[in-house]
Amino acid sequence: MNGKKKRFLTAVLAGVLLLAALFPDTAAASELEESIRQKQEAISQAQEEKKKLQSGLSDIQEMVKKLEQSKNDLETYVVELDGQLNSLEDKIGELQEQIEEKKEEIVQAKEDLETAEAVAEEQYAQMKVRLRYLYANSTDNGYLTSLLSAGSFSEMLNQAEYIQQVSDYDSRKLEEYRQNVEYMELCRQTLEEEEEVLHQAEESLQKEQQSVNTLISEKEKQIVAYEGDISNQEAAIAEYEAQIAAEDAEIAALEKAVEADKAKLEEENKVKYDGGMFQMPCPSYTRISDDYGSRMHPILKVEKFHNGVDFAAPSGSPILAAYDGRVVAATYNSSMGNYVMIDHGDGLYTIYMHASKLYVSSGQTVTKGEQIAAVGSTGRSTGPHLHFSVRLNGSYVSPWNYLQ
Repeated sequence: MNGKKKRFLTAVLAGVLLLAALFPDTAAASELEESIRQKQEAISQAQEEKKKLQSGLSDIQEMVKKLEQSKNDLETYVVELDGQLNSLEDKIGELQEQIEEKKEEIVQAKEDLETAEAVAEEQYAQMKVRLRYLYANSTDNGYLTSLLSAGSFSEMLNQAEYIQQVSDYDSRKLEEYRQNVEYMELCRQTLEEEEEVLHQAEESLQKEQQSVNTLISEKEKQIVAYEGDISNQEAAIAEYEAQIAAEDAEIAALEKAVEADKAKLEEENKVKYDGGMFQMPCPSYTRISDDYGSRMHPILKVEKFHNGVDFAAPSGSPILAAYDGRVVAATYNSSMGNYVMIDHGDGLYTIYMHASKLYVSSGQTVTKGEQIAAVGSTGRSTGPHLHFSVRLNGSYVSPWNYLQ
């Protein structure tokens, strides 16, 4: 390469380096510093979430101990235990939401880490090229040689300024690389912390679900013991009959209130039943644990009328509206537990008992197949199931007349 061409290329390179030095990417540097700060905050937040998860587990032993005090009064015992179940179900719902959010955050953390690694690798490659260039085009006293070779004092000053600018540029690039490496390590640490929080949340969810099963088992044991005690037999039968009568009275009162409300509405606004067939209210689980009609009570050992169909299903299984209608009740009763009652028009109603969660409210319009609740074991229940009843003009009728 002749001297003239070499001087020209050197001038071009100097110009590029000079522009980079005079107009550094301060916005990018500031943005990187902000990203580092955000990652540090994310790590601190994840560590706080782990602490809360570790300290927020329900004390199932303490719950059972407190419930011991109300064993002699079965209704009080059931109501208090159902209150504990509701609290546990709320915790489970919160944990499930946290787990889904954490999975999304982990996906983002992985993307951030991959991006940071790619940027750091690219910067490292550029720095190696830069070092090779300096090594190939410099000597140990390269800067001094450059200054002494100046043709005039003015040219020497220009050379000195250029050398300082190149040196500053290299220093900034090195600092930028150091910050990117720091950011990359923070991304990796954030990912690890988020994955630990997810693992902790999943473990907490499993423990809370075990607590629900423990409480349900405890309630089943106490109801069976109470109702199966020979000395309580007559009282238990009378109490059972009073319980059914109270359920009937509450449901009949709701029906009466609905009819009174309908009388105030114009004819076209009334709910009407079009004669269609119902769908199964718990379609994922159709095993019948207790059918409609007269049967031998499993605990009291006397023949009693069972006013609905019991579908055996795990807690949390979806309960669906059997047909279009309007919700007239979505509340709690110490016997029926959490229950929903739907008006389908023309005196036809469906009732869904013992739910763990209710997803509708009174006055809401629902459609056939819409989820209205989740299977549970609230109220006078010995194990998770859906008690499904149908009433027509104030009396219970067989659900099988309407189920397809």
